Amino acid sequence: MSTSNAAPKTTMQRFLDGIERVGNMVPHPVVIFLILIAIVIVLSALLGAFGATVTFERINPETHAIEQASASIRSLLDADGIRFMYESFVPNFMSFTAVGLMIAAMIGAGVAEESGLVTALIHKLVHVSPRWALTYILSFVGIIASVAADAGYLVLIPLAGVAYMAVGRHPLAGLALGFAAVAGAFTVNMLIKPLDAVLVEFTNDAAALVDPNRSIGLASNIWFSAVSVLFLTVIIAFITDRMIEPRLGAYDPKLAAEGTTTGPGTTLSDTETRGLRFALFGLIGLVVVFCLLTLPSWGPLRNPDTGELIGNSPFMNGLIALIMLMFLVTGWAYGIGAGTVRTLSDVIAAIEKSIRNMGNTIFLFFVLSQFVAYFTYTNIGTVMALSLSGVLQSANVGPLPLLIGFIVVVAIIDLLLTGAIAKWAIFAPVFVPLLMKLGVEPEAVLAAYRVGDSPMNAITPLNAYFALVVGFAQKYDKSAGVGTLVSLMLPYVVWIFVLWTALFAVWKALGLPWGL
Repeated sequence: MSTSNAAPKTTMQRFLDGIERVGNMVPHPVVIFLILIAIVIVLSALLGAFGATVTFERINPETHAIEQASASIRSLLDADGIRFMYESFVPNFMSFTAVGLMIAAMIGAGVAEESGLVTALIHKLVHVSPRWALTYILSFVGIIASVAADAGYLVLIPLAGVAYMAVGRHPLAGLALGFAAVAGAFTVNMLIKPLDAVLVEFTNDAAALVDPNRSIGLASNIWFSAVSVLFLTVIIAFITDRMIEPRLGAYDPKLAAEGTTTGPGTTLSDTETRGLRFALFGLIGLVVVFCLLTLPSWGPLRNPDTGELIGNSPFMNGLIALIMLMFLVTGWAYGIGAGTVRTLSDVIAAIEKSIRNMGNTIFLFFVLSQFVAYFTYTNIGTVMALSLSGVLQSANVGPLPLLIGFIVVVAIIDLLLTGAIAKWAIFAPVFVPLLMKLGVEPEAVLAAYRVGDSPMNAITPLNAYFALVVGFAQKYDKSAGVGTLVSLMLPYVVWIFVLWTALFAVWKALGLPWGL
């Protein structure tokens, strides 16, 4: 990694450099997960020998009923465990949703990239945006991208790297910015998204244990979420400009992998301008089609039972299809206008090229899916979550310290269990009733969960997209590894967690409304 000698390194920069060196000594991500699989197998056998069982209440994800459940460490080396590993080898990979999302997104993104649309859009963004504003724009868009579920990981993060390189800035800083925005603030948005519907429903199920007439709506956290988006936009941009980029220094294009286009962007040519105009026409046409499918009360993409559009509806649940079509249609339209992609055969060739380039990532996801399935089977994460929540539940502290302790526990568990819905199904029946009895509204408990659940996503290797971002980084620096990404993301994780928790505490202390 290239660094600047213009000024001596600070203590923090030297510390992060040390983390990078140590982290990059670890082997290839595939080897890391193979080692982790071996550790989980051995650990499950050792812990399973003690036969510890924990009984708890949880929300059934299908019926939303509060049910009694028990969790005990399950060994992967007994007869049942061996059968599970043998029989689930292929199903583990087939049920790993990150693979399907990645392939679907890349079908459209491949056409947009091959036609030149992505490059032209970046040039246009650079042309119309002041240099200082680019960081804030990408940070804001990255946070908002969570409305499209995991698509932000696949689209926004690599685009942020390209955008930074287009203006002569370090592309790794752009990747770090994009990853921090997409992952570190995943649970908040200025818009209602499908995740909100599930979290709110689980919250209401838990609140009914104390007051059957108490319920919250989809917008119950909208004010706190909207302010959090703006707050985190500034924090992420500030960290990028003041900490990440100065540490990286000037970018040396020689570090890039073979075939990577480097160098600052140029002004738009006449053909690029014409292509963007065609892409706009394609986008308008797509919007019109989806308006016909969603806006009328009889729209087929509305919830067939409730007529709902935002929340639990086919439109929101299948938003990745809209993302794919948006890039596919606009990329093809741009190619027609710019003369780069004309026929259907050209479009198919672009898609095939993008899929071929994902071979390494698909193999990595295959190994990762096995680890996630084995770890889930053993119940190690669930038992740890229940143990920590039990300690916090028995603590004799006031509501605000208890809420802050809850945020810390959620953050710790997020290093092992990254699924927001699965964790809330366990935590909601415990903490929502507990805090309601102390006079805390369920909206505040849900807001606390949002704060604790997000920041660690940017640093845990159990995030399905962590290794993918390492691959993005290696495009611009062949020597980049796990340590490189961890050292880049650590400042974001620490400051987002501390300052966001402080915002939550101030919000609660002032008694501000959490939402509608």
